[in-house]
Amino acid sequence: MPGTMSYGKALLIALDQLINALGGGWPDETLSSRAWRWDLAGVRAWPRRFIDALFFWENGHCRSSYESERSGRQRPPELR
Repeated sequence: MPGTMSYGKALLIALDQLINALGGGWPDETLSSRAWRWDLAGVRAWPRRFIDALFFWENGHCRSSYESERSGRQRPPELR
């Protein structure tokens, strides 16, 4: 995949999206993005805090994931 994300990262995102879909979320959204939306909407904050703590080296992981989803950065270049 020249010029795109690594194969490993693509598989991790696909697994993340599968888990999110199995949990009743949108099939093309990651758990992190969903957690950010929940926190933003006042639904629940603990998933975002938990996920952000897991990714402690990445400041604002869930927000970044949400922004990535909104901008379509995970789509193939031909679909952006």
